[in-house]
Amino acid sequence: MARIDYSDPSKASDRTREILEKNRNANIFRMMSHSPSYFEQYCRLGGAIRHKGELDPVVRELAITRTGILCEAPYEIVAHKRIGKNVGVTDAQNEALENWQAANCFDETQRAALAFTDEIVKLKKPTDATFRAIAAKLTPAALVELQLSVGFYIMTSKFLETFEIDLQPVTEVVG
Repeated sequence: MARIDYSDPSKASDRTREILEKNRNANIFRMMSHSPSYFEQYCRLGGAIRHKGELDPVVRELAITRTGILCEAPYEIVAHKRIGKNVGVTDAQNEALENWQAANCFDETQRAALAFTDEIVKLKKPTDATFRAIAAKLTPAALVELQLSVGFYIMTSKFLETFEIDLQPVTEVVG
């Protein structure tokens, strides 16, 4: 059960209600909408991460789901395994993300992105070797997008866990 009550969409501004409805009134957004201006900007950046840029969506979703795993955020893991599946992440890849290093279902770019993700989450910054490995596989724009995606979903995972956002059936919140 969430640590504070979710916001009541019926008491929100038209703009906040519009964004909530677009996002299926998911619990994370109902909690975040207690601060309408932050909520709107969060959704704007989240939308750019998920729908704009040049980073391969499979690489992005593998990195986001791995971030959720490392941050121990079940809500994030469930949501992004489903989103990943919709953009081409295989069931084998989703299942292997807990121990990706031992799996053979990831290509070189995906492996480099997962190593980069692990180090962003676990260390102060990625090691030079890990940074060089992923930088050799991605354009500068895609590399920036990967780092910002991981950073955004660290924040999201911490938000989910801080407020103990309740899990919902994924079909309710992910199209």
